[in-house]
Amino acid sequence: MRVTLNFLFLLLMTLCFSNCTANEKSNPMDGKTIMEVTTFNLNPVTNPSTFAKRDAQVESDFTSKQVGFVKRQSGVDENGNYVVVVYWNSLTDADASMKKFMSDTSVADYAKMINASTMKMSRYAMDQTFISENSRFVEIMSFDLKKGTDMDAFNATNKKVETDFTGKQEGFLQRLTGVNEAGTQVVAVYWESKELSDASLEPFMQAPIAQQFMQSMNQATITMGRYKFLNMDLSNKEKVVALLNTFNTGEHAPIAYINPSKYIQHNLDVADGLEGFGAVMQHAPPQGSKANVIRAFQDGDYVFTHTEYDFFGPKVGFDVFRFEEGLIVEHWDNLLEIQAANPSGHSQFDGATDITDKAKTEANKKHVRDLLEKVFMQGEMDKVANFISPTNYIQHNPMVPDGLEGLGSAMKMMAEQGMTMQYDTIHKVLGEGNFVLTMSEGKLGGEPTAYYDLFRLEDGLIVEHWDVITAIPAKSEWKNDNGKF
Repeated sequence: MRVTLNFLFLLLMTLCFSNCTANEKSNPMDGKTIMEVTTFNLNPVTNPSTFAKRDAQVESDFTSKQVGFVKRQSGVDENGNYVVVVYWNSLTDADASMKKFMSDTSVADYAKMINASTMKMSRYAMDQTFISENSRFVEIMSFDLKKGTDMDAFNATNKKVETDFTGKQEGFLQRLTGVNEAGTQVVAVYWESKELSDASLEPFMQAPIAQQFMQSMNQATITMGRYKFLNMDLSNKEKVVALLNTFNTGEHAPIAYINPSKYIQHNLDVADGLEGFGAVMQHAPPQGSKANVIRAFQDGDYVFTHTEYDFFGPKVGFDVFRFEEGLIVEHWDNLLEIQAANPSGHSQFDGATDITDKAKTEANKKHVRDLLEKVFMQGEMDKVANFISPTNYIQHNPMVPDGLEGLGSAMKMMAEQGMTMQYDTIHKVLGEGNFVLTMSEGKLGGEPTAYYDLFRLEDGLIVEHWDVITAIPAKSEWKNDNGKF
């Protein structure tokens, strides 16, 4: 007699359920947040897009309505292997949901999409609850420890992996650790994107704390899954990078990230609205155009980028985009021809790129605003060391060398040449973690000027600076009426 795939699915789930509920009274997983990890492959006839839509329905119509539900995420790796991760408030809640799932006929069609013979499920008691709502990528590693491992030493090392390395990487969101009834350990690391996770892999393997961590593992038991989540929209930052990348690819799809009925343009050389953006792209030079996004940041509804352009000549630019309901509705920028390296050998692009200290974003923004107001607007130059590191200040302005001494001598030389730098109005202060961008208006040598300054901070002091300074054209030359700011 042939056994149906649906029966195999239910049989496997019954076995998992039985194993997970054994010895419930003495279960060390009681009282902990539970991470339930199910891996599987799809049946050959299942369309991945159809599965993704049905999977989202299962979450919204069934799983999310169960008692104790915290979060459910489904993902797929580069080889087409799938995972469903569900967080529960307790083991009792997870058990009750599984029992109900097995008897609910409304999800039978979903079960038939899965190759039941490939499915494996594990549950782990976790050290903390899930909070990374905006994650789009997860790494899940499980392993057994070598016999005789000192658990106190291992747990201390496990924590140091995050504090000494993983937590400092760009795109890191959360690292959770746990253990199941059999003593198998699990680590789940959540990231903003696969690309940022990829960038951390090689440095991780070379980090001393990682090597120390892995020495405790039974290498034969290690399993590693890296999954991009299904049914996740791009972040606003990702949309901007995709849009700017159209300069390289010529693709039209990312233009859909611009609101077609509301796009306020502040580049005074470009007409207002989506038509103005389209006209720029249509009049690209014959040799083509390029945009290399060096740094990208997000602050609420704003995304700002630091980009190397080759568009009617090599240029450095800062762009700022404002979003409403997932679409770009406003754009500002400041562009300048690329200059030679400054007296300290720094270009307008090199330097640090890692975003850290996200919890300090607002404090860093206030620190930078205070610098502009007190030093550059109120002239309190004696307070500059309160804001800028007196021992470690890297400068990327083409004319200014490193250090506070270099900044002071450059400003003195400019003043002697009648090129006094004047900040009158700070229009925006945007930041993400240790990076802060300011958009200011003033005068340089008496001419109306737009100042875009990007600062990097460490331990409450500014340690690096990039800028783009351009003249504001006369209103008679504007191609839109929105103004520079």
